[in-house]
Amino acid sequence: VQLQASGGGLVRAGDSLRLSCAASGGTLSSYSMGWFRQAAGKEREFVAFIHRNSVSTSYADSVKGRFTISRANAKNTVYLEMNNMKPADTAVYYCAASRMILSAPHWEEGRYLYWGQGTQVTVSS
Repeated sequence: VQLQASGGGLVRAGDSLRLSCAASGGTLSSYSMGWFRQAAGKEREFVAFIHRNSVSTSYADSVKGRFTISRANAKNTVYLEMNNMKPADTAVYYCAASRMILSAPHWEEGRYLYWGQGTQVTVSS
C-alpha cells in the first residue's frame, strides 16, 4: 500500500487546514489509520487515530477538540481536519496504516505498516 499525504501549507494562528492521505495499491478500508507529526528537532509524535470500523477515534491531548480525523473509504482517503491552529502545530505531518486491533496502543509507531511521505504544515503567529 502506498500512502500520499497532501494539503499542507502555511497558515496563520487560528486558521484551519485539511490534510488528505490517499492510498493506492490497496483498500484503505482494511486498515486502521493514524496521523503523526514531527517538528524540527523533535521526535515524531502521535496526533490522531481512526479504526477501520470508521467509528473509533483517538487524539493526542494537544489537539483534542481542535483536530478531527475521518475517512472516506469510497475515495480510499483519510482526512485530518485541523481547526484553531497554533504555532505549536508546525510540523511535518505523516499518515500511516495499520492492521492493529482496536485495543492495541495506536500511538506506537511500530504498529503501523505503511507510511506516507509527509506534508509540511507551518503555522505563523
